[in-house]
Amino acid sequence: MAIYAIGDIHGCYSALKTLFKVIPATANDSFIFLGDYIDRGPNTMETIEWLINFSKGHNTVFLRGNHEIMMLAAQLDDLRLEDWKFSGGEKTLLSYGAGSKNNWITKVPDNHWEFLNNTKPYHQIGKFIFVHAGLESGKLLEEQNKHSIYWEKYEIPEKYADNKIVICGHTSRKDGNIANFGHTICVDTYAYGGKWLTGINVTNGEYFQANEKKVTIKGTIEVKSI
Repeated sequence: MAIYAIGDIHGCYSALKTLFKVIPATANDSFIFLGDYIDRGPNTMETIEWLINFSKGHNTVFLRGNHEIMMLAAQLDDLRLEDWKFSGGEKTLLSYGAGSKNNWITKVPDNHWEFLNNTKPYHQIGKFIFVHAGLESGKLLEEQNKHSIYWEKYEIPEKYADNKIVICGHTSRKDGNIANFGHTICVDTYAYGGKWLTGINVTNGEYFQANEKKVTIKGTIEVKSI
C-alpha cells in the first residue's frame, strides 16, 4: 500500500488532472492532500469538484490550509471577505462565477462548503505526520497552536520528534524542488507560480510532478528510516 502526499494545489486544476495521470494509483493506496486547494490559481471550483469525486473511489484525507480558513471566515463579514480576496480569493470567486457580488456564498455549491468544513488539521500514519504548515518541536499534536499548523512559514524547520517525519506544504519552494530535511519533507513546489504540483509516495520516496502546461517529471528522494 502506497501513501501519497499531495502538495498545495491552489486552483491549478490542469496540473492536478495531469498529476493523477502519472501517479500509479491503486485501490489500496492512501492519498493525503495537504491543504490550500483554493485561491491564486484559475480553477478552484473545478479543483474542489474533482477532489470530491476522487474521494468517492479512493482512500483520501483532506487537510485544512490557511486559504481554506480564510474562505470559511470570509462568510462572516465584509472585512474578512476583503482580506481573503486580497490574498488570492478573487480568483476563487471568479471560478465560481461570483466576481465580487454580495451573493457569492450561494454561488458555492453546498457540497463544496461541506468539503471545506470537513477538512482536518493533521493526520498521522505510523511514523508520518501530515500537516499543512508544520509543527512546533516537542509539543503533542493536540497541544499545537493553530498558527503553527496553518500559518507559520518553516523555511528551515526544526525536528518535531526523533521518531516522526513531518510531511507538509505551505512554505512554497519557489525553485520547484521538494525540500527534504530528513525529519521534515515539504512538498509545496509552487504550482500556482509556474512550477510544479507534487505527489510523493512517502513509503519509498518516489515522487511525481506536473505543471499547468501538462508537463510531468518524476524522481526519488531519500526518506529517512526511523
